[in-house]
Parts: sequence; structure tokens; C-alpha cells
Amino acid sequence: MANFLPSLPDVLKIAFCIGFFVLGITPLLVIIERRLSAFMQGRVGPNRVNIPWLQRMGGVLPGGLGQPLADVIKLLFKEDFLPASADKALYYAGPVLVLVPPALGMIVIPWGNRIGNEHLQVADLSVGVLFAMSVLSVAVYGLAFGGWASNNKFSLMGGLRASAQLVSYELALGLSIIAAIMLTAGAGPDALGTVDPREIVQRQTHGILSWNVFGGGDLKMAPFGLLAFVLFFIAALAENNRVPFDLPECEAELVGGYHTEYSGIKFSVFMMGEYVGMILMSSLMVTFFLGGWYFPGVTDPADHSVLAGLLSVAVFVTKIMTILVFYVVIRWTLPRFKYNQLMNLGWKRLVPLALANVLAIAAVGVLGGAK
Repeated sequence: MANFLPSLPDVLKIAFCIGFFVLGITPLLVIIERRLSAFMQGRVGPNRVNIPWLQRMGGVLPGGLGQPLADVIKLLFKEDFLPASADKALYYAGPVLVLVPPALGMIVIPWGNRIGNEHLQVADLSVGVLFAMSVLSVAVYGLAFGGWASNNKFSLMGGLRASAQLVSYELALGLSIIAAIMLTAGAGPDALGTVDPREIVQRQTHGILSWNVFGGGDLKMAPFGLLAFVLFFIAALAENNRVPFDLPECEAELVGGYHTEYSGIKFSVFMMGEYVGMILMSSLMVTFFLGGWYFPGVTDPADHSVLAGLLSVAVFVTKIMTILVFYVVIRWTLPRFKYNQLMNLGWKRLVPLALANVLAIAAVGVLGGAK
């Protein structure tokens, strides 16, 4: 029975992964989005939060850092209602299915170099890429369930839009991942590609430029890697229902979309699931294309000390936070697409372009003898 119990290092890695990446970065991302949005719109935004018990302890958190805490307190005490004609089981399952799958996807992400014999990764799966994409695709069921179970036409329309959007853009996303896997072939000790996230990062520490986005050190593969990264980022915006692809929650047409009939803590779980999905997508982009925890001249793959491990985690977090900031900037830079534009972009532009990119990588790799 004791063999089934996790070891202390495993418990610590699980606690760090959930406590920091899921529960830690999410509140920070909320305040970053609100402050950066205010800056781009020429207003102040949340800059101070007067929480009485915090004030009695000596003051308020600077820069509006207490705003996420105030939001949690407000949502906990907000009236929680249930539509009379709602399907209760699916109604309550919706928010959970939006939050849990992307949180599970984080367990296969290598967020740091090895410390001693311990890999900074909760689950070292040889098929980690497939696992992450599988659990991420389950999140759409939460949107569909929430829209259907609410028995609201606007909510149902939001759930249907989310389902159609996922089908349209997951093809381009998957083809971009195939391109990233193909670019790892030949960059490591063998000539085969891999779907192990830790091995993908390790192979990006080899080569001239040491970046998968540049073809793993092969300059002639650089344009294809860069194109795969751009396609992945665009598809990730659609997967996370972020502007300009936020049609499932378009307030101009659908009131609030799939979460119209949700309030209080259930609404906050929907929103938290969106942010955790953004964190997972950013982590996958960093893992596939930006070297993961590796940065030339800063982290040493052969150094397995505690200090080097912490530095590699800092590098990884810096990379994903940079991508998350771009998520926010794009929100207040591009207008929302019309639904026909969204479908045309996915099926007539991104999918053919991603497929052509995969074929080009194969052709150049075979004819040009990619290394």
C-alpha cells in the first residue's frame, strides 16, 4: 500500500505546480490585465484596495495588489442562484470541467531543470504532449454543458459557438504541434521526433541557436519554426476564447454567453478556468518553441544544483509571463471578429497554412538533409 503513496518530493512538486502556476499566477494575471488594460485606455484602474482587516495590520497593498483578494471576497458573498429550469448536474459540472482539465495539463510541463535526481515536473510522461492536448480539449465540454444546462438561448448559443470554434482551431493547433515535433527530430542524440515535453526542451539545448523556433540550430528550418509558433499563438487565442476570438461570450450579442446564468463563486471558476487555460497554452508555447526553462548563457543543462534549478524556474516563469502580457495587449488592440470571419480564418487560412508548413518541413528535411 505504501508504494502507491507519493514521495515527499512528488508532494512538493504537486503543491508548487498547483499553488504557484494555478493559484499563484492567476490572481497576479488578473491584476496585470486590469492595470495594463487601464493604461492602454488612458485611465487609472485599480490602484488601491481598502480591506479593513488589512488596514488594521498596517496599511493597504500598493498598486492595487489587493484587488484579486477583494474580488474573491465579493464573489464568495454574492448571491448564488440556480435557474429554475436548469439541469442541475450539468449546471454544476460546467465550471469544474472548464477549470480542472487545464490544471491537469500543467502536470506534464517541465517548468525547470533537474535538481539532483528530481525533475521539476509532476508527471514525466513519454506522451506528455498528447496528454496535455487531450485534457485541454475536454474543457469545451464545460462551456457546452454550462450553455445547455442553463436553459437560456443566449447561453446555449455561446456553448455552440465554443464547440464550433474548438473544432475549427484545434486542427491548426495540432498541426503546429506536429511541426514543432518534426523540428526536434535530429536536434538530439537520435533522428526521431518526440512527444515527451522534457525531451523536447532538452533537445532545444543543442544546436547553433539552441531554439526550436529557429529549427533547433538549423538555420534553413527557422522560417518554418517561426510560422508554426505564430499559428500556435493565434489558435491558442481562439482556444482560450480571448479577443479577437471571444465569440462564445460576446456581450454585444449574447449578454454573457455560456456563463450568463452563473454568478458568485461558479462564475469565478469559469473565469479562473480561462486564465489557467491561458497559462497552460503559454507553457506549451514556451516548451515547444522557446526553449522551455533553458536560456543561453543563463541556465546550464548540466548544472543540477538547487540554485541552478531555481534560476531555470525563474527563466520559465519569465517566458510565460511575457506571452501572457501579449494576451492582454492583443485584447485591447484588435477588434472582435464577426463569426463568419472567425470561421473563414480558421478553415480557409490557418488550417491550409499549417498543413503547408508541415509539408514544407518534411520536404526541406528530406531534400536538404536537415540536421
